[in-house]
Amino acid sequence: MRLRTVAAALAAAALATAPSAHAAAQPYQQNDGRGFVNIAPPGANGFATLAQIGQFLGSPTGNRAYPPHSNDQLAMYQDLVYATPGLKQEDVPKYFKDASFGVKPEDVDRTYSPRPDVTIVRDKQFGVPHIYGDTRGGTMFGAGYVAAEDRLFFIDILRHLGRAQLSSFAGGAEGNRAFDEEQWALAPYTEADLQRQIDQFDDLYGADGQLIQDDIKNYTEGVNAYIAEARLNPNKMPGEYAAINRPQGPDDWQQRDAIAIAALVGGIFGKGGGREVDSALVYQQAVQKFGGRKGRRVWADFRSKNAPEAPTTVLMKRFNYEPDPKKLDAGSRALPDPGSFKRAQVATEGGGSGEGGGGGGGGGGTCVGGFICIPRSKGMSNALVVSGKESESGHPLAVFGPQTGYFAPQILMEQDMHGPGIDARGASFPGVNLYVQLGRGRDYSWSATSAGQDNIDQFALDLCNADGSPPTIDSDHYRFRGACRPIEKLERTNSWSPSVADSTPAGSATLTTGRTAMGIVTGRGTIKGKPVVYTSLRTTYMHEVDSARGFSDFNNPDKMTSPGDFQRAASKIGYTFNWLYLDDKDVAYFNSGNNPVRAKNTDPNFPVRGRARWEWRNFEPDAATADYTPFAQHPQVVNQDYLTSWNNKQAPGYSASDAQWGFSSVYRSLPLDGYLKQRIKGAKKMTLPQLIDAMELAGTTDLRGYAVLPLALKVLGRQKDPQLNDAIAKLRAWQLDGSHRIDRNRDGIYEHADAIRIMDAWWPRWLHAEFEPTLGKELFSGVEGMLGLDNAPNNHGQHLGSAYQDGWYGYAKKDLRTVLGQKVKGKYSRKYCGKGKLSRCRSALAASLKDAIANSDPGKVYGDDQKCVDESGGDGNKLQYCYDTVVHRPLGAIQQPRIHWINRPTFQQAVEIQGRAR
Repeated sequence: MRLRTVAAALAAAALATAPSAHAAAQPYQQNDGRGFVNIAPPGANGFATLAQIGQFLGSPTGNRAYPPHSNDQLAMYQDLVYATPGLKQEDVPKYFKDASFGVKPEDVDRTYSPRPDVTIVRDKQFGVPHIYGDTRGGTMFGAGYVAAEDRLFFIDILRHLGRAQLSSFAGGAEGNRAFDEEQWALAPYTEADLQRQIDQFDDLYGADGQLIQDDIKNYTEGVNAYIAEARLNPNKMPGEYAAINRPQGPDDWQQRDAIAIAALVGGIFGKGGGREVDSALVYQQAVQKFGGRKGRRVWADFRSKNAPEAPTTVLMKRFNYEPDPKKLDAGSRALPDPGSFKRAQVATEGGGSGEGGGGGGGGGGTCVGGFICIPRSKGMSNALVVSGKESESGHPLAVFGPQTGYFAPQILMEQDMHGPGIDARGASFPGVNLYVQLGRGRDYSWSATSAGQDNIDQFALDLCNADGSPPTIDSDHYRFRGACRPIEKLERTNSWSPSVADSTPAGSATLTTGRTAMGIVTGRGTIKGKPVVYTSLRTTYMHEVDSARGFSDFNNPDKMTSPGDFQRAASKIGYTFNWLYLDDKDVAYFNSGNNPVRAKNTDPNFPVRGRARWEWRNFEPDAATADYTPFAQHPQVVNQDYLTSWNNKQAPGYSASDAQWGFSSVYRSLPLDGYLKQRIKGAKKMTLPQLIDAMELAGTTDLRGYAVLPLALKVLGRQKDPQLNDAIAKLRAWQLDGSHRIDRNRDGIYEHADAIRIMDAWWPRWLHAEFEPTLGKELFSGVEGMLGLDNAPNNHGQHLGSAYQDGWYGYAKKDLRTVLGQKVKGKYSRKYCGKGKLSRCRSALAASLKDAIANSDPGKVYGDDQKCVDESGGDGNKLQYCYDTVVHRPLGAIQQPRIHWINRPTFQQAVEIQGRAR
């Protein structure tokens, strides 16, 4: 085996340098409709040799010796915050780079062919790989090769993460083990399961499936060609391997690795629902507090399933999805007996302490020493699209992109791909970058935001014993379609040893989860005294890469000739995403996802009894398939005047999943809508720089100040206490100035710093004062467990950038409007603030503000971030600014400086397509 590997490496090296004919690179802007720019901080390159790592770590902090193209887009990205509003067309290239097809002749850095049917060109300016294949196989081989060239250590991390083996790969720090545990609970797969998903493509999808199988095969060969070269050439081996005691580098790449990575990515960004049990527990708390009828109404107030004032992407058309049943089948609900539900425990510690010096980052992030730190993020992308009707040029406009978290290197990689059936440039997740997943074609562009509609359900299956004896809560069999079947036990044992990157003492942990015909075991309990096992069933489980059919179509110019073609391609994607599109004339939107067709007369808010008549329609457990809602029932629209999406509600009537309680009257897309409406009002027409302005202005907006603070100030009025009036005046001035968290003059201090600090101290106290006297502590805490009070920029020490996605913003606003006697659609069942009395509400808010002022010293508000405390040198305003800054989480040894807080995509396109390229 070793000799064959070396021989293959030598053959690959010979092909890379041989003078024989190879695929030709296309001229710059060939088949290009023009009008595309993008940005992908911190830079295209995610590779560093051991020598480069040493140079970086040995250089001064303010003048780091970065490897080429690992840091050259970060300043462009950050500095846009200082240039808006008022951006001019000539300014755009300062903050976005040319995203045309191909490379200008004078910008060619190097050209190479890892095998004869593919040529790769790197540009001098940013180092983006441009792949040209004579054959489709060659193009896929090139995509795999550049993935390894730019992100080998990273994709090795991802394939281990997807298998819940990060601790075995990189060390047993607590955060690593926590991520393994979470991944094994959500998407446990055996190697046979992963292989099955590759083998079934052609059986399920015929020629389309065979194409995917061939693409994965050639892609895998490309990754392995680079790995073989790197084993022989230290200048091609990422230096991080030495730090984790793997100087020989990675194991060979397997086709199954694509499935493992897809399971990880899809589990973060492409799912929704699956919290029916949690929702039921809050419902039971509400009923206990207020009684049956009133309790359900209170629960529904906060559930926000179909709040009529919720901001939506589709504005005028209703799409009904998951309505509450008019008649509920008796016995179909599976609410656990109070106090009986126990969550499944996944991890059992083995030898070793599992403690030690590997951690860092904190705040729920998953961190390993100074090399790897991965927080479990939510979907955070945004999109602003304006139709040609509202554009000054008559061409549609778009500023959009995914927000996948800030990493070093970037979790997305950019590539420009051209070959049979492929003409596209953009960003993709490394390790599954067979196609451009978000980007542009010849004369069209597309992007996505996570949608999170309900594609996961929880069921309750009766427990049983194989010998027929009465079951207990610990029984290891369950009843399914009349048979008593064993719960499949899935185990994974991870072991680790100390390394330079992670000094955690040697140890091990065994991960165990149960699997049934109706999903993964999430807990146990009783219903009317009888023991049950609760399971979680996801429509994309066992179908992690099936969505590749849609991505393949996005890349194919022959299949993408109209908005309708785009929507049909998007409909092949099983993950839950909002897809947005434009060409030189049209704009379009489509919400993708395998939405299961549920049994009639069941309640989608709560777990359902796992019996045949209440299963998903035509559910086939062996194939893991069911009926899914048809194309026409998915929210969609063509040529709406404008489209905004920031993970908000898709359309009127499209019910929020049981896990999404935040689709209330306020969502963070509101500032996007507000800035767009202002720019296209009446006869006004919009330009691309103005659309960039709108995105960036929304990106520094504190949603609490923008949408909710005006109501609280109205309730407070003028107070007798001078200290309160001073705080109110500062808050009002900040709100009237746009409620931005921004340092316009680059002095490291926010404008309106005092008001922001008061708001940060006040918000949690305000919500407790407004709601807790009515709800009581237990129910208040229960609702908070479903929807956090706030989603601040610091995000509990994670510094994610993305903020204000989830919070009690809509709850507070709707309640205060009601107390003030304003017109409200979909009123709550009661007034919460002051228990319905305006005077009491005013007193409660005033008291909470007074308490906030007394506790608004920067050290109290921001002092839990020790690194910022140290960096600020005792300056409270600089501590505040640092507290919000965006941190690029290290996925290797090369780290990046903090940047000004911005709520913005991490790969972003700005597009105004000039014409057709057919």
